[in-house]
Amino acid sequence: MSQGSVYVLDSRTTSSRSRGNASPAEGPGDRPVRGLLTPSTSWRVLVAEGNRSDAKALVGELRRYGHDANSVGTGSETLQSFEDSDLVLLDLDLPDLDGLEVCRGIRSFSNIPIIAVTSRGTELDRVLGLQAGADDYLVKPYGFRELIARMEAVMRRAQSQPAASKVVSYGPLSIDANRREVSLDGRPIDVTRKEFDLLYLLASNPQVVIPRKRLMHQVWGDSWSRRTVDTHVSSLRNKLGSSGWIITVRGVGFRLGTVEELG
Repeated sequence: MSQGSVYVLDSRTTSSRSRGNASPAEGPGDRPVRGLLTPSTSWRVLVAEGNRSDAKALVGELRRYGHDANSVGTGSETLQSFEDSDLVLLDLDLPDLDGLEVCRGIRSFSNIPIIAVTSRGTELDRVLGLQAGADDYLVKPYGFRELIARMEAVMRRAQSQPAASKVVSYGPLSIDANRREVSLDGRPIDVTRKEFDLLYLLASNPQVVIPRKRLMHQVWGDSWSRRTVDTHVSSLRNKLGSSGWIITVRGVGFRLGTVEELG
C-alpha cells in the first residue's frame, strides 16, 4: 500500500502473509512476538472513512485480525449507525459533515470509544479533535500495528470505567435511553422513535443550542425536509404540555427550555 494511503503495513508482515506459511504476529527473524496483532477480544468496529478504497482496505485488515468491521462513507451514515458498534474509527474529512461535528454528535449520545483518523496533523487539529470528544487521535498515514495498539488501549480504558447512566433527568422530565421511555412527573409519555431521539439529544445538552442542521443529520440522516424538525418539535411540545420545553432560537436551532421558561 502506498505511503499516501490510510496506513502502511510492515513489509515483512505483508510478505509473510503472501507466502501463507507465517502468522501476521511474527516479528524480526520470523520469531513469534507474543500478543502482537493477535487480539484477545473481537470488537464491532465502525470505520467512518470518506475514501472508499481506503475504507475497504482497512475493513479487510481489521476482519483479518478477528474484528467485526464495517464501513460507512458519510457523517450522516456514521451518526445513524454508530450505536451498533463497540468502537468508531472516525475520519475527520467526510464529504457531507465535518468530522468534528460528527464526533460531537456521537459524544452527545454515547460514551462509545472514538479514535479520530485524519490527515489533519497540526497541534491545533489534535487539540480540537480531542476536545470534540475523540479518545485518541491518529494522523494518516499510520502503521497498522500502531492502530491496533491504540484500539486496545482505548478499549482497556473504556472497559475499566463504570457504565454511564443512560437516564437523563431534567426537572420532572425523565428519559431512559435503554428502555426508550419518556416520563413527565412519573407519567409515561408516548413518543415516536424520532421524537425520542430528538428529545434525548436536546435533554443531553440542556444548556446548548443544537443547530437545525445537526438535528436533521443526527436524528434523520439523509431522510428529512426542513419541515420535518418543526413538525416533530410541535408534536413534542403538545405531548409534554408546554411550548416552553423546546425553545426555538431563530436562525440557529433549538434548545431545551429552562425551569423559568416552563413556568
